[in-house]
Amino acid sequence: MSYHNPVMLKECLEGLNINPDGVYVDVTFGGGGHSKAILAQLNNGTLISFDQDPDAEANAPQDDRFIFVAQNFRYLKKFCKMNGFTQVDGILADLGVSSHQFDSAERGFSIRFDADLDMRMDQASDLTAKKVINEYEEAELHRIFGMYGEIQNSKTLAKTIVIARLREPIETIAQLKEVVKPLVKRGKENQYYAQLFQAIRIEVNHELEALVEMLEQAAEILKPGGRLVVMSYHSLEDRLVKNFINKGKFRGEVEKDFYGNEIKPLEAFTRKAIVPTDEEIKENNRARSAKLRIGVKL
Repeated sequence: MSYHNPVMLKECLEGLNINPDGVYVDVTFGGGGHSKAILAQLNNGTLISFDQDPDAEANAPQDDRFIFVAQNFRYLKKFCKMNGFTQVDGILADLGVSSHQFDSAERGFSIRFDADLDMRMDQASDLTAKKVINEYEEAELHRIFGMYGEIQNSKTLAKTIVIARLREPIETIAQLKEVVKPLVKRGKENQYYAQLFQAIRIEVNHELEALVEMLEQAAEILKPGGRLVVMSYHSLEDRLVKNFINKGKFRGEVEKDFYGNEIKPLEAFTRKAIVPTDEEIKENNRARSAKLRIGVKL
């Protein structure tokens, strides 16, 4: 099974500041690249890895120090506790879709293949891309395309899809691309489809809500001095991570106590996001939009 090379591996490991006897959580196991590198630095420590994609479990290492949790990372606190850990030393999240998911045509994540509109990371979920496109109200589609895809003509796009589906259901990637084709600027097709697919995928998998829940729980279960290391691939995710690390909340200004001290669980380890080197981007195209942020538990 082909999985991507882990992005910014060295920077992630340095960010975690690994104690060989500590407890670490990789909330996005994927192909196991980051997890295996963390395990290599542990002596008597423990690594817990989460992934809701059944394909990921096939890569799980057979190691006494390793626990695999086949769940969405929004259940971080619950499953750490179930495995006997109420506090951990570090948490790593590599957000976004794995190359394996993009390369599996039948999963419907990629604009390169024709397949059923699916896009579920959790195959047991009822909500598919097909359902979103064919059953959501026009206003709801408009909101999703504008908010999650940051698509300029999202209102026209929603209307076009609603009119087209009256004639026949839109069930495949090729059908969807054909329906929206008249709205796309020449030469900008790939970018437009990528934004559209991103919007649908975020909705299908409730990605932003899950991220918010995971970040809040991460701040609760980290030990003082513990590290939260998060890599994101688009501005919506990065904004949530940045705000939470800097302000302890997702919007608005940081709250202060009576003495003017900021009330927040984490402190940013670096002022700016860490980005990959030119060499890494050349070797691994997936790295080009990655931003890494590190929070330290106060």
